[in-house]
Amino acid sequence: MVHASESMTTTLGKPSQPTLPEGFEEMMVHRVMQRVDVLLEKRLREAIAHVVQEQTRSILPRLREEVESVVRQSVYEAVADELASHPGTA
Repeated sequence: MVHASESMTTTLGKPSQPTLPEGFEEMMVHRVMQRVDVLLEKRLREAIAHVVQEQTRSILPRLREEVESVVRQSVYEAVADELASHPGTA
């Protein structure tokens, strides 16, 4: 009678490697890579969103100053142009 442990040995008495179905390794690598791709995309998207949010917060005060300056200058120029176009009314 042949025992299961004996059927897994080679003629040299060393355990043999169990054989996998053909294409199994390639299929497994492909499936793992698909999962890695999904996880990486999600985590990178989260990381990038976090960095963008931090950067936006850090530049917001300076951006407000710039917008205020541009609006102020634009109003000043528009009023000056309007006054210049009607010299006798002011």
